[in-house]
Amino acid sequence: MGKAAKSSRKFAASGKLKQAIQSRKKHQQMQKKIQGRRGVHGKGKQQAVTEVDDSEHNDDEKEVKGVCKKAGKESKMTVEDLLGAEFMDDDNDAEEDEDDAEGDELDTEEDEEDVADDQSFASVDDLEDHGTSHMLELAQLAEKDPEFYKYLQENDRELLEFTATQEGRDEEDCDEEDDDDDVMDGDDEEEEEMGEELPILTTGILKTWQKALLEHRSLRALRKLLIAFRSAVHMNEDDQVLLWRIDNAAVYTKLVTTSLRYTPIVLAHHIPYKTLPNGKFKQPSQSAKQKTLQKLTLSYFNNLIHLIPQLTDPETLRLALTESAKILPYVVSSRRAVKTYLKKCLELWSTSEDDVRIAAFLAIRRLASSTDDSIVDLVLKSTYLALVRACKSTTTYRLPSITLMKNSACELFCVDHGATYLHAFGYIRQLAILLRRGMKTKTKEAYKQVYNWQYAHCVDFWALVLGRACDAHAEAKRGGQESELRPLIYPLVQVSLGAIKLISNSRSYPFHLHIARSMLHLTRHTRIYVPLTPYLLPIISSTLTASGKPKSSTLRPLDMETHIRAPAQYVKTRVYAAGLVEETVFLLAEWLGSGPVHGSVAFPELIVPIIVTLRRTVKNCKELGKEAGMVKSLLERVEDTAKWIDQSRSGINFGPGKMDEVEQWEANAEIAESPLGKYLKVQRKSREKRKRMIDKANKGEDEILED
Repeated sequence: MGKAAKSSRKFAASGKLKQAIQSRKKHQQMQKKIQGRRGVHGKGKQQAVTEVDDSEHNDDEKEVKGVCKKAGKESKMTVEDLLGAEFMDDDNDAEEDEDDAEGDELDTEEDEEDVADDQSFASVDDLEDHGTSHMLELAQLAEKDPEFYKYLQENDRELLEFTATQEGRDEEDCDEEDDDDDVMDGDDEEEEEMGEELPILTTGILKTWQKALLEHRSLRALRKLLIAFRSAVHMNEDDQVLLWRIDNAAVYTKLVTTSLRYTPIVLAHHIPYKTLPNGKFKQPSQSAKQKTLQKLTLSYFNNLIHLIPQLTDPETLRLALTESAKILPYVVSSRRAVKTYLKKCLELWSTSEDDVRIAAFLAIRRLASSTDDSIVDLVLKSTYLALVRACKSTTTYRLPSITLMKNSACELFCVDHGATYLHAFGYIRQLAILLRRGMKTKTKEAYKQVYNWQYAHCVDFWALVLGRACDAHAEAKRGGQESELRPLIYPLVQVSLGAIKLISNSRSYPFHLHIARSMLHLTRHTRIYVPLTPYLLPIISSTLTASGKPKSSTLRPLDMETHIRAPAQYVKTRVYAAGLVEETVFLLAEWLGSGPVHGSVAFPELIVPIIVTLRRTVKNCKELGKEAGMVKSLLERVEDTAKWIDQSRSGINFGPGKMDEVEQWEANAEIAESPLGKYLKVQRKSREKRKRMIDKANKGEDEILED
C-alpha cells in the first residue's frame, strides 16, 4: 500500500472518518431498501435479488397499506375540528402518511432528500470540464473536415467563440484552484500547530467567489459558497459537521445575502425553466446537468428553510422569502421540502409584520403557480386552514391583520377557479352541516359552533372569493364566460341567511350584521339580488319599539366590527340601542343603494313593503328620538329616489318582457345622482372620518380632534 495523502491522514486524525463511514453505510442501506421496494427493473446486478429482499418488500407493502388505511380514517375531519382550530397538526400528519404510500415517487424523493448536507458534491465541478472536451472535438473536426470547420467560421462564430471563452474560464478556474490549494496548504500547516481548527471565512474569499459567480457563473464557486452557507446556518449546532468557521458578523451577513442573491442567478443560467403564458412555471427539463445539480440545490433549499426561523431582521427575512421563491421550480419535485417550506411561510403570513406577511404570501402564491395540481391543492388547503386558525379570536388590533389575510388568500383562490371549486364546495358544505346541526339539536353547544368568529370570517371569506371571481367586470375580461364558482353563490347565501335566523335575540344582532355585510359585498359584485330586508328591518323595529325605557349607562359605544355577541351589561341600554339602529340603518341604505336594487327599473315597487314597515316603526317609537330621526331621514331619501326613478322611466316604450331593453336601461341609469346616492356619499364620508379619528385616538395620535 502507498502512503496516505496528508489530507487523508488529517481527516482520519480529526475523528470524522468514523462518522463519514457510518453515514455512507446508512446511505447504502437506504439505497438497498429503496431498490427492494422498486423491484427488479434492470439486468446484471439488479437481477440478483434474494428471497429475503422479496419478503422485506412484501412487509413494506403491508406497512404502507396499513398507514394509508389509518391516514384515510384520520383525514375525515369533523366540522368541530375545523372550527376548533385543532386541525392543523392532524391534517399535516395525515398528509405525510398519504405521501409515504405514493410508491416510486416517494423513492425518488428519498434519493434526493436523504443526501447528507456535508457531502462535497464534487460531481458539480465535473460539469465545467465539458468545455475542454468540446474544444478537443472542434480541434479534431478542423483536422478531419476542414470544409465544415470553415463553414462554422463563416456562419456560426458563436460556437467557436464559446470555445475560446471556455478556455479562458478554465485557465482562470485553474488559477483559482491553485490559489485555493496554496491557502489550504497554509491552513494545513497552521492546523498542525494550532490543532483541529476550521478555516476562517474572510471577506476576500467571499469576493473571489462573487467574482467567479458574476463573470463566469462558475459552478465550482457556487458549490463552495453553498457549503460555507451550510456552515453559517448550522454554526451553533453541536451535532453538525462544518467545514468553515465564521467569526465576524459582517462576514456572516455578507455570506447569507450573497448566497440568497447569487444562487438563483447561477441556477437560471445553467438549468433554465419555462414560464407558461398563464403565469405557471414548469420544472427544468431532465438532463445530466440538472440531475447533478439537483442534490446541491435541494441541500441549499433545506438549509434555507432551516435558516428562516433564525432570522430576526425583517429586511433579511423578506429577502430570504423573496429569493427562496425563485428556487421553487428546481425543488418542487421534493414534497417533503415543499411542505416544510409552505408551513414556514404560512407561519410568517399569519404572525409577522405587514412587509414580511406580503413577502411570505408572494412566496406562497409562487408555489401555487406550479403546474402540479397536487401542489396547488396542498397550497389552497393549507392556506385556508391557516386563515381559519388565525380567526379564532378577533380584537381591534388583530382585525387589520385578519383582513389582510382574507384579502390575500382571496387573491390566491381566484387564480384557478377550477381548483378552487373543489375546496370551496367542501368548506361551504361544512358550514351548512354546522348550521343543520344547530337547527336540529337546538342546544347551547350547537349554537356556539355557528355563532363564533371563525364561522363569521369563513362566510365573509367565501363571499370575498365568490364576489371577486363572479364580478361582472372580471367575467367581461374573460370574454363573457361565467366563472366556474358561480353555482356556489346560492348555497353560500342559503347558509348565511339560515345562520341569521338561528338565534333572534338582541345580543346576537352584531353577528347578524356581520353576515349582512358579507352578503352585501356579494350583492354588489355579482349583481345578484339577496333579500336582506327581512333580516335588517326586525332589528330596527325591535330596538325602536322595545317595551320599557332604555337604561342610561356610562358604557362606551359597542364596536360592532369586533363583537359578534353583545355583553350582558349592554342589554336594554340606550348606548347599545343607538349603536344598533345607526349600524342597521346604514346597512339598509347600502343595500337599497346596491346595483340589483337601486339600479332596477322596478325600484319604486320593491320598496313599498320597506316604506310601510319603517313608517309604522317610526310612528310607534316613543323613547329614542334621535335614532328615530335617522330612520326618518333614510325614509325620505328612499321616497325621493322612488319618485326620481319613476320620472326617469316615464318615457320608456317597452314592457317587462323585453329583458334586453330593460337591462340596457338599467345599465345607463345614473344611480349615483339620485337622492339616495347622494345620501350614501355623505354617510360614507362621515363614517370614514370618524373611523380615522378613532384609530388615531387608539394609537395616541392627535389627541385634540379637529372639527
